[in-house]
Amino acid sequence: MARVVKSSGSVEDVRVITDVPPIDDRAPDPERLRLAQADAGEQDWRAWGPYLSERAWGTVREDYSEHGTAWDYFPHDHARSRAYRWSEDGMAGVCDDRQTFCFALALWNGRDPILKERMFGLGGDGGNHGEDAKEYWWYEDSTPTHSWMRWRYHYPQAAFPYDELVAVNALRGRDDTEYELVDTGIFDDDRYWAVTVDYAKAGPTDMCVVITVANRGDRAATLHVLPTLWFRNTWAWGLPGGDRVPRLVGEGSRLVGEHRVLGQLLLEGDGEPTPLLCDNDSNAERLWGLPGRSRYPKDGINDHVVDGAATVNPAREGTKGALHYVLDVPAGAQRRIRLRLTRTAPPPGGSPPPPADLGDGFDAVVWARRAEANRFFAGVIPAAATPDEALVARQAIAGLMWGKQFYHFDVKRWLEGDPGSAPPPGRRHGRNSAWWHMNSFDVISMPDPWEYPWYAAWDLAFHCVSIARVDPGFAKEQLLLLLREWYLHPNGQIPAYEWAFGDVNPPVHAWAALKVFEIDGGRDHDFLARVMHKLLLNFTWWVNRKDTVGNNVFEGGFLGLDNVGPFDRSAALPVAGVLEQSDGTAWMAMYALNLLDIAVVLAEHDRTWVDTATKFFEHFAYIAAAAYEQGLWDAEDEFFYDVLRLADGTRVPLRVRSVVGLLPLAATTRLTAHTLHRLPELHARLRWFLTNRPEYADVIGARRLGPDGRQHRLLSMVGPEQIVRLLARMLDTDEFLSEYGLRTLSRAHLDKPFSVTLGGQEFSVGYEPAESTSGLFGGNSNWRGPIWMPTNFLLISALRDYAAFFGDDLQVEYPTRSGVKRTLDEIADDLSARLVSLFTRDGWGRRPIYGAAQLFQTHPDWRDLICFPEYFHGDNGAGLGAWHQTGWTALVADLILTLRR
Repeated sequence: MARVVKSSGSVEDVRVITDVPPIDDRAPDPERLRLAQADAGEQDWRAWGPYLSERAWGTVREDYSEHGTAWDYFPHDHARSRAYRWSEDGMAGVCDDRQTFCFALALWNGRDPILKERMFGLGGDGGNHGEDAKEYWWYEDSTPTHSWMRWRYHYPQAAFPYDELVAVNALRGRDDTEYELVDTGIFDDDRYWAVTVDYAKAGPTDMCVVITVANRGDRAATLHVLPTLWFRNTWAWGLPGGDRVPRLVGEGSRLVGEHRVLGQLLLEGDGEPTPLLCDNDSNAERLWGLPGRSRYPKDGINDHVVDGAATVNPAREGTKGALHYVLDVPAGAQRRIRLRLTRTAPPPGGSPPPPADLGDGFDAVVWARRAEANRFFAGVIPAAATPDEALVARQAIAGLMWGKQFYHFDVKRWLEGDPGSAPPPGRRHGRNSAWWHMNSFDVISMPDPWEYPWYAAWDLAFHCVSIARVDPGFAKEQLLLLLREWYLHPNGQIPAYEWAFGDVNPPVHAWAALKVFEIDGGRDHDFLARVMHKLLLNFTWWVNRKDTVGNNVFEGGFLGLDNVGPFDRSAALPVAGVLEQSDGTAWMAMYALNLLDIAVVLAEHDRTWVDTATKFFEHFAYIAAAAYEQGLWDAEDEFFYDVLRLADGTRVPLRVRSVVGLLPLAATTRLTAHTLHRLPELHARLRWFLTNRPEYADVIGARRLGPDGRQHRLLSMVGPEQIVRLLARMLDTDEFLSEYGLRTLSRAHLDKPFSVTLGGQEFSVGYEPAESTSGLFGGNSNWRGPIWMPTNFLLISALRDYAAFFGDDLQVEYPTRSGVKRTLDEIADDLSARLVSLFTRDGWGRRPIYGAAQLFQTHPDWRDLICFPEYFHGDNGAGLGAWHQTGWTALVADLILTLRR
């Protein structure tokens, strides 16, 4: 057992890092200098970061089952004993950008049946509303270069109720709420550990780490803390030339690693921990009753600490190691561990590294990086933001930064199998078999490191808009990445997500590229040109594949909105026919305008883009007009609907008032007099169109004098008359407008659900403000009433675009029937404020996202730790779905920055 040394500089007496010394504001911002060095390739400050996922089990990549049952094939129970093929996971983890090494935290409270090495949760088949993490952790801080990061976790002191969580949730149906960890009473009387991990970089590959464990209970307790270092297993799969095994050695209070690519790696801690070593190889005997390749497999440290088994290597060698601390902490007290994680020599390594500086030099780095982080964010978050808004914005950005994950997936290798491990026979014709060209080996912004530890194309586009506020270089790199030839399908489709790369996500890449370009100062034309070349391929794919009859009205499938319709829009229709989608058509009209805008920007610097601008101007006109010609606009209801066109030519409008019918508002842009003067060819084509194609005047004909006194043109799928009518629906509190933003389905469907009979079967849609009670699409999402951040953000952006055209001349009732008229900019501001208020404390000190959870609302140790849920209750704003969807939900940071600009 490790002993806790109680002398100066020990794990017990490390100085508290609270009072941060001031930084000279006249000097250059150190974090911005680091970003500039990274972008220029001078110093790779992004080389190490929080790129380690919090869940690798239950993923498609690790699934080699016959029928694609990922959650069953690699369950949580296997994770501690089974080597991962494609990635790794851990708590508060970091790794290099190739995931050669991994470093994470492991804990044991002396009562759990296993070490706490990774977060626990239920798989898609175990939660009554889909997959669901059953732990509480937060991303408190991170700069873009990860020079400063903070992570927080609350760990129960009683035995973790694994079996209870599984059993109770299994008994609950879709009409019931989820049974959460807090519901078990395990946090009663504050008997838990508040664990904080701080990272401060002394250099690109030199990290100072402070682990703080605070006993919140009313009695003394003991906690085992095991900072763990290991190498990702690249040697066990039989690949030619890939069988070289790296090496870790335990020496006193440190672990020294040697890797042929990375070189020499050192993890050193203060105090007198015990080094424990095993191998990052599967425990084949436990899992399958077979002999394994290592006498001390992956779960050796777990079995040794929990059961006292002789399962760690007495020679203190292996490929996975931990420094084992045993901390006795009085009630209400806390202890700290200082560690240094450093690359000490390039390949092939070298002599034993000298002792790491864990004294004054260590403290100086930690103090400086935290102060520099404060200065950096002071330059990002406007001074007009309230302290609570600043707190929310900073934690939202932290979540985005911690959501950057190393993603490795060679689909061809996965389809064919490794030498000696053939996949099931149906693999080559099953999931993702048409995406054999994909080979991912990148750090990518993920929706959520636990529930969604894989990228999603349209999520990522929204992520980049918020990321650009702090790191435009990384945002641009991410948008370009999914358009590279090893991601983009040869036919031009952008991959959706690993469960089905061939699913169709909304085409928002061009929109995001424009936003990032503008946030970055509107200078990087090379970036726009690179994006444009690939998006031309993708737009062509949409036109060829998702407009089946060539009438400029698009299908597309569920388009990311899951169960918004009466039936699964991605599956075969219940009757013969074609589903012509209002949102699919709106997305494509918006896409055409986005590409027009990009072409216009490029054409002002390179005239060869003028023809492209003209092409997308015309294509937009065709799409927008077709929406009316094909009956998507219902003049009587004053709303856009999907239309089912039957085989006999009959059209059946699906009169579901949902966000599907609001998205046409997002298809809008302006052509200024300046642009038309600079591009006379485009101006001439516009005039020709109005003269020779007068039927398109409603979508390209609106014009007015701008602030400069010159004429501007509005291109919009929604004409001036329709804008007012559609907004009357959208801004009605009995329909879409809630106290916390815009619902995805009109509340009118609460009393009047939509119903249609097709093929002798009845299909219906009713307003559901929270979790879905329908198993139509599966998973934990619901688009039948809750508030979703991305669609709200798009519609707010659209209102600002219209406001830029109409100015103060266009005012509408807000809310509808209130008798109060406001400008579109004022409405956009108020909608933004409603969304921000989901996270900030109200007049009673409560945050709507936490609903009725009193612990989160009132406890001083919980109430300022912010989660960023996947979506929100349509009536009371409570957070729902994935609890760490800081990807697109982090758009709240952008809203705060815009609102308080």
